[in-house]
Amino acid sequence: MKKTIAIVTPCYNEVDNIEKMVIAVKEQFLILKDYDYVHLFIDNNSNDGTYQKIKDIAKTNSQVRAIINARNFGYIRSSFYGLIDLDADATILISCDFQEPPSLIYDFVKEWEKGELIVAGIKVSSEEGKLKRMLRTAYYKILNKFSESELIDHFFDFGLYDHKVILKLRGIKDQNPYLRGLVCDLGFKIKQIDFKQNKRLHGKTKQNWYNLLDTALIGLTSQSKVPLRFATIFGVILSIFSLFVSITYLIIKLFMWDEFDMGMAPIVVGIFFIASFQLISIGIIGEYVGSIRDQTIKRNYVEVRERVNFP
Repeated sequence: MKKTIAIVTPCYNEVDNIEKMVIAVKEQFLILKDYDYVHLFIDNNSNDGTYQKIKDIAKTNSQVRAIINARNFGYIRSSFYGLIDLDADATILISCDFQEPPSLIYDFVKEWEKGELIVAGIKVSSEEGKLKRMLRTAYYKILNKFSESELIDHFFDFGLYDHKVILKLRGIKDQNPYLRGLVCDLGFKIKQIDFKQNKRLHGKTKQNWYNLLDTALIGLTSQSKVPLRFATIFGVILSIFSLFVSITYLIIKLFMWDEFDMGMAPIVVGIFFIASFQLISIGIIGEYVGSIRDQTIKRNYVEVRERVNFP
């Protein structure tokens, strides 16, 4: 009996890429003839006809399935739900914009055949802006510095996950499942395969600066408590420094009462500095409180409006 590999493709407004992605995946399994496969699209409530396009293809292609979300639940929750939904011997997560090359499916499977449980695609170069890449690199260095487990630089969930890994992921009840962090926390050996990120084939990226910041903050709050400790330590240091400066000013003023004019500038600057630090600290605490709130609500990862082509 052939083993089954599931291909999971999260999508949102990708109508021009759907059919091409179906063909690209099919071409890989014309080479990988020893395997059966299913291709699941999980659609985040697209409004450009993506859902209808998938449904039309599924009428004549039994391998193609779809989960249509009731609304846009974001990439993190939607892709994680799609990843753990199917029962297959291995599952490959790949985006629909062709920036992650479908040709790597073959390489992933070959490494899996050697016994690897996780095969990760690592983006070593791309045509994205220098500023964005520089910020990504800095983010991963900071996150790795403070994380309780070692994360992989420039790993964005694109990869193959063995069924044993999927079972472990199903047991994790995290309301904001930061997959690239979770797989490192599990402790499995991760085989890395480098790739160059292609240009988006059609359409515009859905990852704006706010989405990227949101993902970064989810990663930081889920992987480390250091920001909270940093705020505490810095607050203590600032208090000691303020006390030292206050005593110094007082002593100088007592000995040079007429000559030394303290003025308002140091006070105003000090107030603004302390106030800005307080706002940053409140923001850090707010991120963690928001994360705790999400964890306690225990919502489903997504609410499904329709399943297409499921047995």
